[in-house]
Amino acid sequence: MNNQYNFAAPGLPRDKLRVGFVPLTDCAPLVMAQELGLYEKYGLRVELNRELGWATIRDKIIHRELDAAHALATMPVAASLGLGSVACDCVTGLVLNLNGNAITLSNDLWKRGVRDGKTLRAEITRARQDKKFTFGVVYSFSSHRHLLRRWLSAHGIDLVHDVRIVVVPPPLMVPHLQAGHLDGFCAGEPWNSVAVQARAGWLAAASAELDPLHPEKVLMVRAEFAERRPAEHIALLAALLEACEFCCQADNHAQVAATLARPEFVGVPGELLRRGLTGQMDFGHGTERVIRDFCSFHHDHANEPSGDKAAWAIELLRASGLCPDPSVISFALARKIFRPDLYAQARARREAAPDLVFAGG
Repeated sequence: MNNQYNFAAPGLPRDKLRVGFVPLTDCAPLVMAQELGLYEKYGLRVELNRELGWATIRDKIIHRELDAAHALATMPVAASLGLGSVACDCVTGLVLNLNGNAITLSNDLWKRGVRDGKTLRAEITRARQDKKFTFGVVYSFSSHRHLLRRWLSAHGIDLVHDVRIVVVPPPLMVPHLQAGHLDGFCAGEPWNSVAVQARAGWLAAASAELDPLHPEKVLMVRAEFAERRPAEHIALLAALLEACEFCCQADNHAQVAATLARPEFVGVPGELLRRGLTGQMDFGHGTERVIRDFCSFHHDHANEPSGDKAAWAIELLRASGLCPDPSVISFALARKIFRPDLYAQARARREAAPDLVFAGG
């Protein structure tokens, strides 16, 4: 797309920024910023890199193979503390979306009479001597693990003795469910809808109902990148903020879904991608429901990395049981990582830049 705008700071370097993403519906702002020419609008050259999962994203940020990335909301804090990796000071100046996940259970469980958490507990109790049930999450320090553990516990399922929770990259959830390696999983869209379409699973719950308006993905950078290349960083935040606005508008959902469907991005049929954008979810076995704000890219003050979002990340990490010394996970630390000052600068840049006229949008 051609455009006449360039609101980059004078002398902005023209080196390509390497920006990573995982193929999920909520990578939409990073993809649409490219598709709509928003990176160029703010004077940037960006190379998008599709990655398999979150450990790869984390490691490539730490080792400077990526300059910025689509990341789980807890990842900048976990990386800064060295939880599961070498320690690397990271920050975020933008929340990309709220909500967006669901819990999917296998069709084998459906055939065994499971319809909800209560009947899942009954089946686990009945089969306790024969197997330990296995559920997938996308990352150890993630909303998905938190949501799944809380949902299981709420239905009286013992997290130690009754189930095993394993980490699986999002695109591999459905193949493992089909192969019988998983009894269920918690992941972002479109992989829940893919499981339903493939008749491999059905939806038991959506994160918008389990933990409404929880921060889900952020833009993660190393702290040294934000300090040494501030003009590029703010320009990148501004471009993605504008893309978040675009992705949240219902009139644009068809265009967003069609773009994400391309093989270099998510590579899943647009009709499945639209479900996570619109909230019109097929839960499987003849049940369809509209989940309000299933994935919010801009509504409900989604984009500011505010104190309440930092506090949510801290509480999740403390409750994970995976940190040897939970006392090191402090709110003061989180406020150094969740940076509303950077967001304010990006918002000012965004407001100073005229809207593009989107071709076909």
